[in-house]
Amino acid sequence: MTLEDQHTDRKSLRTVTGKNPHWDEIAKDCVCFANSQGGRLLIGIEDNETEPPAGQGIPPELIDRLRKRIGELTVNVQALPGVQRAANGGEFIELLIDRSPSVASTTDGRYFLRVGDSCRPILGDDVLRLANERPGRSWESMEAGVVCAATDPAKLAGFVQAIRDSDRVKDSVKEKGPDELLTHYGLAQGATLTRLGVLLLGTMTDRRALGTAPLVQAIKYDMLGQKINKWVWDDCAFSPVELLDAVWQEIPDFRESYEVPEGMFRSSVPAYDEKVVRELLVNALVHRPYTQQGDIYLNLHPDRLEVVNPGRLPLGVTPRNILHASRRRNDALARVFHDLKLMEREGSGFDLMYDRLLSQGRPAPLIEEGADWVKVTIQRRILKPEVIRLMAAADARFQLTQRERITLGALAQTEGMPARALANMLETETLEPLALWLGRLLEWGLVHTTGKTSGTRYFVAPEWLRQANLDDRTTLTRITPHRLTALILEDLGRYPDSSTPEINRRIGTEISAKTVKRALDGLAATGQVTYRGEKRWRRYRLADSSPAA
Repeated sequence: MTLEDQHTDRKSLRTVTGKNPHWDEIAKDCVCFANSQGGRLLIGIEDNETEPPAGQGIPPELIDRLRKRIGELTVNVQALPGVQRAANGGEFIELLIDRSPSVASTTDGRYFLRVGDSCRPILGDDVLRLANERPGRSWESMEAGVVCAATDPAKLAGFVQAIRDSDRVKDSVKEKGPDELLTHYGLAQGATLTRLGVLLLGTMTDRRALGTAPLVQAIKYDMLGQKINKWVWDDCAFSPVELLDAVWQEIPDFRESYEVPEGMFRSSVPAYDEKVVRELLVNALVHRPYTQQGDIYLNLHPDRLEVVNPGRLPLGVTPRNILHASRRRNDALARVFHDLKLMEREGSGFDLMYDRLLSQGRPAPLIEEGADWVKVTIQRRILKPEVIRLMAAADARFQLTQRERITLGALAQTEGMPARALANMLETETLEPLALWLGRLLEWGLVHTTGKTSGTRYFVAPEWLRQANLDDRTTLTRITPHRLTALILEDLGRYPDSSTPEINRRIGTEISAKTVKRALDGLAATGQVTYRGEKRWRRYRLADSSPAA
């Protein structure tokens, strides 16, 4: 049985039986799935269970009642209930909800959307956003007024061959002829190409006539922020599939590398991981709103790469839940990219980026959303090359899962993280999901803990840090308490009556403000420093120095 996720939810049978059945809750969940990608509601399975109670039966009249009540309480919802039998003999209701082509709601005017494994209400202006994102007919399927015979022969031949070479495509699909493949992937309707068909297989002239074909600009900046180079793909000669390779091959920065110390030797490390860059480009090309004009920008700075895409994130997806929420804006285009092995399965692209970057000692990608743009930033340099050695050794010994690698990579770049900080980094709303992300790291001794409940602190086991030479670093991020105390006392000797931020700035911003504050509190408690004022007006000085005039 499947636990709750983006496409599956479970409800107790008591929800639809008894004297006071919760039909409103069932209607709300149906609207959630209909406004998302569709899904299924398993009624008769309790929370934290994977099967119904043994011997549980479903009255036949309940199916008809369920179908009738959903029709009475929802608008634009298509739901098909049926009885299923689990391995233990217990029965449950599987309610299949189709994705609605238009906006679904309850009959009392409420709107909901499935985000991750929860149902979220849609309020205010977001209702208009949902309506704009869900027209009665998608942009991809609209006819473009171009006959199938006008496809670019080279693009059509390449597409057919790539589909037949893909191991993600069923044999029954590979056996189809070119015309059948166009219909199968929504690239043609009868003798006419759809807009998606023109986008992928049309000529340059027909693609330009669409008005919203993706245009890409790559701009390189120097240390002063001045433009020093530029590459442009704005003639609509390439389809989105071809743009992916064209951009990667033409920008020389993507093939640059630099050396990092590896014991007595030095090893060459790519400036940008190819899988990460390609995934960023795929996201920009596949998930952009094709009803909105705007160029895709690749801003190459000396220390980072920024990919800026027009349009906002799909409704329900935010920079704070992008690891968990998944909503496809262009279903047919995403299907083509997936079958051509150009993108991962739905919802796993950012997981891959987090995994690759953190395993290489780089920071996680930074996602920002503006009024009409989304920007993803990745860093060029590896901050901690030793993390690569640690991750490789741990993965070779234990065959870590993707979530375990992400969690271990995040902890290896710090001195440890409190439970709440780790939850924030992994974008979980509560602490409970941390167990899924930690997986077997605690069991294997790769990660240790101190404290309890919300005060728990997670850190990489010292023996693994020693193996990777992460324990003998002299950077201020791993400073010992006695050295920090000495730095603070020396700083206050030179600059009495200083605030915590001022002290932090002078001794090293690499040290967290909380660490400096704890050290100051300890020095005040032992009488080595004194202070005047409270909170942000507090100023410190050495205990044996005279107050300022």
